[in-house]
Parts: sequence; C-alpha cells; structure tokens
Amino acid sequence: MASEMMEALMALCQERHIDELYLLDRLEQSLAKSYAELLHLEYGARVTIDRATGNIYVYELVPTGEYDEETGEYEDYDEVDVTPPGTSRIAAQHAKAEINAIVRNAIRQQIYEEFSDRIGDIITGTVLQSTPDFTIVKIREGVEAELPHFDQRRHPDERNERPAGERYLHNQRVKAIIVDVRDPNAQVQPVKGDRSRPSIVISRTDPELIKRLFELEVPEVYDGIVEVKAIARDPGVRAKVAVASYDDRLDPVGACVGPKGSRVRTVVSELRGERVDVVPWSDDPRARVAAALSPARVSNVIIDEERNYATVIVPDDQLSLAIGKEGQNARLAARLTGWHIDIKNESLAAGVLAQMASAPVVDDLVGEEDAPARCEFVSESGARCRNHARPGSRFCGVHEKMALADPSMIDANASDDPDSLI
Repeated sequence: MASEMMEALMALCQERHIDELYLLDRLEQSLAKSYAELLHLEYGARVTIDRATGNIYVYELVPTGEYDEETGEYEDYDEVDVTPPGTSRIAAQHAKAEINAIVRNAIRQQIYEEFSDRIGDIITGTVLQSTPDFTIVKIREGVEAELPHFDQRRHPDERNERPAGERYLHNQRVKAIIVDVRDPNAQVQPVKGDRSRPSIVISRTDPELIKRLFELEVPEVYDGIVEVKAIARDPGVRAKVAVASYDDRLDPVGACVGPKGSRVRTVVSELRGERVDVVPWSDDPRARVAAALSPARVSNVIIDEERNYATVIVPDDQLSLAIGKEGQNARLAARLTGWHIDIKNESLAAGVLAQMASAPVVDDLVGEEDAPARCEFVSESGARCRNHARPGSRFCGVHEKMALADPSMIDANASDDPDSLI
C-alpha cells in the first residue's frame, strides 16, 4: 500500500512538473503538524517518509538541555519513535488535503515565476467559463487566467477589465494583455478568494492591448521603424493612436492603416468594432493637438505652455465634430496629447483670431514643406479664408478676382463668411 502511494506521488510529480523531493519535504512538515495534534505531543513531532517504500515514521520531540528564554525553545531535542501501528483515517484525509494544497501552491509558484516577467505581453486564450464577476480564460494546458469584470459599485476593490458591451462565449478565442500576476507567497491576499482564483489577471481595456495588436498586424511597428507614441482609449467605443516614423520616406499613418484599411480593420475586428483613429505624432504641440482632433479640421492652435493649455480654433461647421459625442473626441485628444484643450469656433473666436493674425496656422504646422500657401484674405470678423492661394498669388481664385475687379473690396474685407467663398 505504501509503495503504491509513492508510485502515485511520483506520477503526480511528473504530470504536474513538481520536484519530488520538494513535495515529500512539504508532506513531511504537514504530517508532523497533524500527528502532533492527533497524538497530543506537547513539543511537536518530526515525520520522515521512506523514499523507497513510502512508510511513515513519527518521532516525538523531547526537549533536552536548558531552556532559552529569548527564543522560547530548548537547546536540543531527542526524538522518540511513536509511530502508530496504522495510519488513521483522519491523518489520511489530512494528508490528502495537504498534498492537494502543496500541488496547487507549487503550480501557482511555477506560474508566477514564468509569467511575472511577462506583464504587458499579449496572450491568446480560450474562454472556459464566464460568471457575472469574471471570465476564466485558458492560456494553455494547466495555465488559466482571469478576466475580471466586477461591478465597481458593489466591489470597489476589484477590477473591471472588460470593455462595455462585450460578452464571451464558451470556447471563444480572445486576445488580452497580462496586467498582473498574483504572488502565491504573499502574506496579504490582494483580493477576496485569491487562493482559489487564477494567478494571472488579463485585461481587454488596457491601452497596451492596441499597441500589441498593431505590432502583430503592422511589420513596421514590430520592427521599430514606426513607433506608437501615445494611445488614448474609451474601451469598447473609440480609441486614438499617435504614431511616428523613423524613416522619412515612410508614412506612419499609412503603414498602420494598411492597403484599403486592411491592417487597422483587423485591429478593429479584434476590438469588437471599437473605432480606432490613427493620427501622426509631432514634437510641435500645436501640430500634435491639431492632429489629435482628427477628423475635425482645425484653423489655429494657440498654446499656453505655462498652464499646459491649448486653445483650438475650428470652423463653425467643424465645432460639433471636434468636440464629439458627449465630448468624446476632445476628451481623447486631451489624453493623447497631455494638453488641456479648449475648443472655440471661428465666429466666437474672431477677436482672438484678429490678435493672432500672424500666428502659424495648421496648414503650416501639419502640412509638407512644399504645401501651397493659404489665402491671405481676412474678413472684418477676423476669420481667415481656408482656401489655398493660387500659384504666384497671395489669394485664392475667388479673392484674386475680387482684388483685380475692385482692390478696395479686399481692403474692406467685404465678406464675413469664409464658407460662402468655398
């Protein structure tokens, strides 16, 4: 019987990739506590397991020598063999529970050692089970992860790493980011039921997920030619990604979007339809803010570096687009750039535009060096024409004809509505 127990233990160690000596040492320590309670041994017991036969020997610890008041122990102990004639049912049940705990803790420790250095990596797993509070995802055989989506009102100390509106079916494959690996040896459990829940915590709301997806779909991002500089995300709804290229001949936005949008479409599909805006990154904060408000067109950006404040002037018909539904576009742009953004339309900002007539416009900030100049016509309200100037002229075709017909019309700035001139 004892030999069969050893064979079962060895087979268990091979199956779970656990060190045999470690398992036997832990089992001896746990059985020593059990027999000390069962046999009412005042000073404890020591248990040894024969590695060949599996026989269990119990020794009572009898103190010898003088008592050390500082440590609360005796200098030495004699061991007296008190092995019972047979293993009691209670001891066997306790041993079984301890073996399960040892195996479980050893597996969790191995998982911690393997995955603790992989925080931020993307994984692909299969959904095993979904509950109202979390979803269990199988990474590989014997390794599971938890995707928590607790109600923050009822569980303020828990996580919610699931985008709004997402639901997962059994055997469905999902991609996620590793955001935490719980230490099995931690004295304080970080969350309720930590010992029975998977050690690995994954997320589908972390902005890093979008970066990893672009690395999978865009070779230039994976090779480091194109860098994802910043990501702002409203999980499940919309995200903005700022990219820059280290090769002057390569358009970073075009590389990430792909032919006919194929690359970004794959990322959007993995994110379950979450809209992804890819914009160019610039070291110039004015150009960066203007690009971040895409797809809205921006007339001017005024920067207050001391307050980290950006005032953005947009055409009247672009105001709602720049702000976005419930302020989403402006909010994501502020997160992406790190600037506080105040958006004004041209009609309300006429006074500001008049004072900033000499300020660089967005065409100068985000365009190419050989981009056509902008028409210099400015209305009485201070709104500047958004058309490009004709080659060799300071004005667009409309205002050039006006200047040739009656130069005083240009001086008088007869038209107050630049939209009527387009």
